[in-house]
Amino acid sequence: MPSRRSLAATLVAGLALAALPSAVFAQDKMPVVASLSVLADFVKQVGGDRVSVTSLVGPNGDAHVYSPTPADAKAMTAAKLVVINGLHLEGWLPRLIKSSGTKATVVTATKGIKPIEATEEEGGHGHDHGHDDPHAWQDIANARIYVANIRDALAAADPAGKASYDANATAYLARLDVVEGEVKAAVARIPADRRKAITTHDAFGYFIKAYGIDFIAPQGVSTESEASAKDVARIIRQIKAQKVPAVFLENISNPRLIEQIARESGARIGGELYSDALSDASGPAGTYIDMMKHNISEIEKALAAGPA
Repeated sequence: MPSRRSLAATLVAGLALAALPSAVFAQDKMPVVASLSVLADFVKQVGGDRVSVTSLVGPNGDAHVYSPTPADAKAMTAAKLVVINGLHLEGWLPRLIKSSGTKATVVTATKGIKPIEATEEEGGHGHDHGHDDPHAWQDIANARIYVANIRDALAAADPAGKASYDANATAYLARLDVVEGEVKAAVARIPADRRKAITTHDAFGYFIKAYGIDFIAPQGVSTESEASAKDVARIIRQIKAQKVPAVFLENISNPRLIEQIARESGARIGGELYSDALSDASGPAGTYIDMMKHNISEIEKALAAGPA
């Protein structure tokens, strides 16, 4: 018969083996790189425990002017899947992909989305976006397409996880339906003649088209462009003529321009909106859903009632 000592050793070994799968599973999570924090959140929501996600442009980061780091190249090399926005947003990304030598599959999350044209007259500056506005996630209907593309890409890269990705995506899409209903209800509570505001750069074109809040921006769709004195003067005249109730800061932009416009036009600053990036986890917009809820809450508070 085995001794007590050998039984104890066997028990310890058994316990160690029982603990091993979780450690192995943690190590075996599929490495995914997302270009933006918004995309990284979509990947986390759909991928769940089966993925490890790295966002190149982190919370409160500006993809328009981002400069990749050596750590980014290392993450790209290790990735099995790279999720990008496309629509000419990440002008720095092709060089990073080439220099990293990554073998990862590159997935464009906006595939199937009909882009809207950037409004060149808003700021009127040249930039790297061509004529497409890249901020497609600002329409929740487009967010559903992002999620579906990411779901399919994850399943293609990790077929064993397909059922999990399908279930996670279905549950998340249902949550997006609820949030979209909340956004539309909030807009409906704002008087039609007050559904207009100023933001730093032209990041809300899809939001305008989907929900009917008219945002005016002194800069174009890229923060690389700078508003001229003529642009600023035009915006101030427009605020006064149209009685625009509020101007909004953006988390990725320098607030000085908006503060100047507010000061010279008499419009009040309505709060901070999240346009191109999420906040960190401790902020009000740590996920895409939190971002949309925060933005519409700030918009409604500033526009729904009270003097301009």
